[in-house]
Amino acid sequence: MKKFNDKDFLLETETAKDLYHNHAAKMPIIDYHCHLIPQMVAENKKFESIAQIWLMGDHYKWRAMRSNGIDEKYCTGKDTTDWEKFEKWAETVPYTFRNPLYHWTHLELKTAFGIDKLLNPETAREIYDQCNEMIKNEDRFCPRGMMEHYNVEVVCTTDDPADSLEWHKVVKEDPTAKTRMLPTWRPDAGMNIEAATWCDYIKKLSEVSGVAITGFAELNEALQKRHNFFESMGCKLSDHGIEEFYDEPYTDAEVDAIMKKALAGECITVEEQRKYKHAYMKEQGKMDYASGWAQQYHYGAIRNNNSKMFAKLGPDTGFDSIGEFTTAKAMSHFLDELNSEGKLAKTILYCLNPSANEVIATMLGNFQDGSVAGKIQFGSGWWFLDQKDGMEKQMNALSVLGLLSRFVGMLTDSRSFLSYPRHEYFRRTLCNLVGNDIEAGLIPFEGYEKQRVYQMIEDICYNNAKNFFQF
Repeated sequence: MKKFNDKDFLLETETAKDLYHNHAAKMPIIDYHCHLIPQMVAENKKFESIAQIWLMGDHYKWRAMRSNGIDEKYCTGKDTTDWEKFEKWAETVPYTFRNPLYHWTHLELKTAFGIDKLLNPETAREIYDQCNEMIKNEDRFCPRGMMEHYNVEVVCTTDDPADSLEWHKVVKEDPTAKTRMLPTWRPDAGMNIEAATWCDYIKKLSEVSGVAITGFAELNEALQKRHNFFESMGCKLSDHGIEEFYDEPYTDAEVDAIMKKALAGECITVEEQRKYKHAYMKEQGKMDYASGWAQQYHYGAIRNNNSKMFAKLGPDTGFDSIGEFTTAKAMSHFLDELNSEGKLAKTILYCLNPSANEVIATMLGNFQDGSVAGKIQFGSGWWFLDQKDGMEKQMNALSVLGLLSRFVGMLTDSRSFLSYPRHEYFRRTLCNLVGNDIEAGLIPFEGYEKQRVYQMIEDICYNNAKNFFQF
């Protein structure tokens, strides 16, 4: 019986062990998409407990706890202590067998704290106290220390166009900051014209940009000014969280009229919403191309399913799910529009429904143009798919229908400073996948080809992302 979470965790063959220990493990981390709070990095926040690092904002854990019958007050409540929350998480952990949370929990305990014990109700107090003692006395459990500990070279946060980026400026100008923190342009609030908060957001954007936004042309002028500002702060990526792609035909006059209706508080139809979103996304794509950025599209989530809990807690609290959208044609049309105008930027496509893996993997080849290796990327297993099975399915589809060798690899997509073992989890999965193929005689492993395999592993873990994003 193989020991749980030993040094060869997830590595089934000697070749996989060689690939991981001698090549993948040594590579720095480029975490090009996450949801860390920049202020915490700038101020190098001192956490008071492991519960604050682990459970604050972690909707993955909250979903598991709710499923285990844990009362909401131990997830998001303000009247329960850190220990009470941690104790309830420890009660839940033994019920997460075969869920990636079980693996992540113990990888984080082992790699961050050196604790090689299983978390359960019997060990909870001991582990809680041991972690808290280390957090209290060691600077490496502040945000910057944790990023340095995990050899994180670059981290890209997710930022609204109206954001001042003041905390990015603090980090940028601090010579002691060893990990670069760069902003990512996330313009969803301006696109979601159906949202009750849209008009208020447009007013905010108008104030920040200094542009009186009365129609679509002025909106694009304001966004371009903010786009230029983000570029001056080192931004290299945009990110778009969309349900699906939009390709409804429109004219500039139509979109301007739709926007004026919305600003006047009038109802707009679903077709009008889709025309506006198509136009908005296209203009964003053109800006990204002009700046030489990479654009990311995360699509396929149904968000805020539980209206009662959304009203109580707001978004990103664990009530989202995988959606079913027939979006291949719209995606193709949208990318083709930009490409036909010579304005298609480097692009990463992420799908949340694994049934679309082959759709994405085949879409890539339609728009590769030889200008950049892997110009159009199939993004890593995202959200509900960032686990062993989901990552293997994504890499298998990419391998069969594209070039795994040019893949830009993993990201955390997390709000936690202790989530960097997800990169290790991915790297072990990658090395096991390739190692198994080698041992089965599917990939040669001698001479030039052996070195090519080694290079491929190191490229996917680090080099491809560094070259693709040009950080």
